Amino acid sequence: MATIYDIANEAGVSIATVSRVFNNSKSVSEKTRVKILEIADRVGYHPKAFAQGLARKNSNIIMALVPVISNYFFMEVLGGIQDKLAQYNYDLNIFNITSDNSEQKIAQQVEYVLKKGMADGYMLISIHQDTQYWQRLKSLDLPVVLVDEYHQNFDSVSVDSVEGAYEATSYLITKGFKTISMISASPNAKPIIDRVKGYKRALEDSGRLVNPKYIVTGDESYRDGFTEEGGYQAMKTILHNFPEVDACFCASDIQALGAMKAMRESGKLLPLIGFDDIPLAQYVGISTMRQPMYDMGSLALEKLINRISSPQSNISHTVFSPELVIREQNFEPVID
Repeated sequence: MATIYDIANEAGVSIATVSRVFNNSKSVSEKTRVKILEIADRVGYHPKAFAQGLARKNSNIIMALVPVISNYFFMEVLGGIQDKLAQYNYDLNIFNITSDNSEQKIAQQVEYVLKKGMADGYMLISIHQDTQYWQRLKSLDLPVVLVDEYHQNFDSVSVDSVEGAYEATSYLITKGFKTISMISASPNAKPIIDRVKGYKRALEDSGRLVNPKYIVTGDESYRDGFTEEGGYQAMKTILHNFPEVDACFCASDIQALGAMKAMRESGKLLPLIGFDDIPLAQYVGISTMRQPMYDMGSLALEKLINRISSPQSNISHTVFSPELVIREQNFEPVID
């Protein structure tokens, strides 16, 4: 069966434009509207579910709001959502939130989409805001599930980042490393708040002092710093300014990829543990804290379907425990 993605591709427009046509938005030109509807007729994209949804004033659409579609983490989560969606009578639309390190602008985009009522339910993936914002969003009274985030007023699926950072740092400590740095990202991002907390707690529990200078961040202007470039810049800073560092915990595998490039260029390779276990990690030998991204997406979809069908049901929170995955790195300290 043809999908909304097929129609968008053939019409040469975005998925959002196709979605607006099927939601009778007046912001699409008549020429484009006719073109999209003709393609839809030809390929048979008029499932009964959609027509029934319109009659009930439902769209039979689930919308996922994500900061960056191309990110490995989001792709894995979306894979779990899409596969689980095959069991239900819904289509999936994806709204790419423009991430420019401005929490206010991200908040405005999210609120705009939800107020338009373009879907029956919404999954907000890795969108991090303060408590006041989540309380305001709750007043919209819409089915919403948070993924990679937590607030008491919404169903959520996340991973225990404190535990993951603690376990990764503790492993490096037990292997005998003396000066362990952390490659961080935007301090306002919930995963970073928790991972810094876990990193510090592991050091403190081992009787070590926490030196803030060893928590290093690269460029935060894009994706909250969860980028290859962010990891590359941070590792260059560590290697140049802190030669005493002998191991590193990295807040994400994406950053770890950039950190590895910086180490190869310098000729100094530090044992490193990342976070996520993206598919690429196994091929480049990144040890990491694995979080079940695919399962998180699948479970989030189940929670959202339940919220749509049973609006008064109890709010549920699922927190997965990450798993330490050690790959081919030298985790033996260098004795001078």
